[in-house]
Amino acid sequence: MRDQVRDAIRAYTPRSMPLDGRRDAAVMLLLHVVDDVEHVLLQVRTATVEHHRGEISFPGGRRDRVDATLLDTALRETREEIGVPPEAVEVFGALDDTDTRASNYRVRPYVGAVTPGFDAFLHAEREVSALLHVPLPHLLDPVNHVWKAVDQDGAMVASPAYQFGEHVIWGATARVLSQFLGLIAAPAGETRI
Repeated sequence: MRDQVRDAIRAYTPRSMPLDGRRDAAVMLLLHVVDDVEHVLLQVRTATVEHHRGEISFPGGRRDRVDATLLDTALRETREEIGVPPEAVEVFGALDDTDTRASNYRVRPYVGAVTPGFDAFLHAEREVSALLHVPLPHLLDPVNHVWKAVDQDGAMVASPAYQFGEHVIWGATARVLSQFLGLIAAPAGETRI
């Protein structure tokens, strides 16, 4: 499965979004193997962080002055939030930029995998209350695709989401997941966006 994911992401040309007054941020959609099954690593944010309290997200955050690129941002934040150093991540490529409506970020999602043998996941207790190891087959199964009502410009709209036990993955995280799953589930030679 990892080879299929790597090939699909490397073959994709991501679309950039203009900043348009937003702040730059980056996240890392990180795969890792548990019992011979690929999993996506997500985090539950604490109730004490400034933005997206209690929500499920990828490791990532705002671009700092020390970050030469947005990939540097994603890798730095992955180390800070879940303890995975850059040298333990094989980066496959990027997905389309997306935005966070409430916090006004333009987010560049990167896709990568933890190198085999790494399992020293930690989480920054100030920012992350728990790590979720979600099996990729679970996310690909349509029975786990749900809808969540969200406020968009003062109107409630249905937004795609994913159910994982008691957790609902929605918002920008679900949009990134949706694009990722569409790309890796596409038949050979076909690219879905």
